[in-house]
Amino acid sequence: MKIFEVIMLLCFGAAWPFSVYKSYRSRTAKGKSLIFLLALVAGYISGIINNVINGANYVLFFYALNLLLVSADTALYFRNRRLDGAAGER
Repeated sequence: MKIFEVIMLLCFGAAWPFSVYKSYRSRTAKGKSLIFLLALVAGYISGIINNVINGANYVLFFYALNLLLVSADTALYFRNRRLDGAAGER
């Protein structure tokens, strides 16, 4: 049943808006793991590919939404790392 996959994605995805907001506001990459973020991106991409190959359905939306949020957090990681570097040069 796909409903349990959707519940899993909703549970995992529930924390990402808060993480993105915290990354944006904190302006630091400290405490973030790039390897962890990239592993999540790879996992969500794999889930999307699986759903496309096996017949796209409503679950695809939830994978795409989570991928978007994790990608935003990853982009903020690079911004914050640059800001950390600039602060260290002062």
